[in-house]
Amino acid sequence: MSSDASQEPQIKFDDFTKVDMKVGTVLSAENIMGSEKLLKLEVDFGSFGKRQILSGIKEWYKPKSLVGKQFAFVVNIEPRKMMGLESQGMILAADSDDSAVLLVLKKKIKNGTSVR
Repeated sequence: MSSDASQEPQIKFDDFTKVDMKVGTVLSAENIMGSEKLLKLEVDFGSFGKRQILSGIKEWYKPKSLVGKQFAFVVNIEPRKMMGLESQGMILAADSDDSAVLLVLKKKIKNGTSVR
């Protein structure tokens, strides 16, 4: 464990279990007019429904490269308004140097499956 990791604030396990992460398939993705960073995603979470999710990944991903792919999302984060649109979740990504790397599933699974 690096010394940087030991400086991160710790949370209780019960706090972690409050985060609801689910697998969703991107049905559509598009640029948001006037935004240099945001993409608008429509994501299918199966029986959990469809959600609009805005993500600041435009610099690294073209909209059409995301359509039809499954990713992990936080679905119980408080909705947030950006560029006049509401984001109803957050896609999970890892920071790598100067880019965001989306967490892609190796195998297709049922939309709405919980991530743990």
